[in-house]
Amino acid sequence: MNHLKDISGTLYFIALIPGWELREKVRAVKERMKADFKSGHALKSPAHITLQMPFKRNSTGELAISDTLEQFAAREASFTVDLDGFGCFAPRVIFIRITNPEPVIALHRRLKKVLLEELDFPGSEIMKTVQPHITVATRDLTREAFAEAWPGFQDEEFKGSFNANSLFLLKHNGRDWDILKEFPFKSNG
Repeated sequence: MNHLKDISGTLYFIALIPGWELREKVRAVKERMKADFKSGHALKSPAHITLQMPFKRNSTGELAISDTLEQFAAREASFTVDLDGFGCFAPRVIFIRITNPEPVIALHRRLKKVLLEELDFPGSEIMKTVQPHITVATRDLTREAFAEAWPGFQDEEFKGSFNANSLFLLKHNGRDWDILKEFPFKSNG
């Protein structure tokens, strides 16, 4: 049993997370997906834009990641993320579109370099590219439910924006994702 404990670890991921009000607006869409299409998996995490997909580390690794992310974020400048309407990755994912993905893509590129060079992440563990979006339905959305849901969402309006002022490290608690730590970007003043 001990050897399993050694190789297990906790799941983490790195993301941008909008402020409370916008998170709640996205949560309402996720709740609708659950009620209308039995797709509640997206409710396991707060509204977010993934910068680094889930990875496993032990508690020692958590400290190194936190220290490195703190230093990385302190060099980054804030930027605005605009949301407009819905998109999909057929046949199972519906998301809120980001209209200005370039700053997120550039941030991901810089983060990827830090993860590889400073934290020795294996290349296989790092997202090669990002397609910035905020997921509202995923894995548990059946193909049939997607076919029913997407026609209604493709023209539905959803508008919002937020200032990306920090990175977040999220940690899996065995059931859902919790925000473990926020890493503020350098102040603009």
